[in-house]
Amino acid sequence: MPSRKTAGADGFTAEEQAAMKERARELKSQSRAGKAKADGEKDLLEKIAEMDEPDRGLATRLHELVKEHAPGLAPKTWYGMPAYARDGKVVCFFQAAGKFKTRYATLGFSDQAPLDDGAMWPTSFALAALGPAEEASVEALLKQAAG
Repeated sequence: MPSRKTAGADGFTAEEQAAMKERARELKSQSRAGKAKADGEKDLLEKIAEMDEPDRGLATRLHELVKEHAPGLAPKTWYGMPAYARDGKVVCFFQAAGKFKTRYATLGFSDQAPLDDGAMWPTSFALAALGPAEEASVEALLKQAAG
């Protein structure tokens, strides 16, 4: 999460405010006659194309992994980030490092992802690179999250 030192008078950073405005636009767009899966993927790919490297490469590869290992999840955007949903509810998302000026990207999972492992389990992962070992971990998480 971004530092509160850069927050404006309302308590939100410029990046957080931009993300909230993105979400409002997404909700307005989605309310128009229910967006098709193809529209969601188009929006997602546009967001990925706007990213700088290495975020763009990570998001592109993650998108390929989701399509291959969790094809039941529908691509969409969520707060201006690539996300994947089941029945309209976000299951997982990619947060670019550049979005909030952090040192790593994040692969996150919502409570819709059944990743439960006892009484405590991770719901987000720092993502600095996607080599074979990381891809294997992501594939397993995606399969579990997709149910």
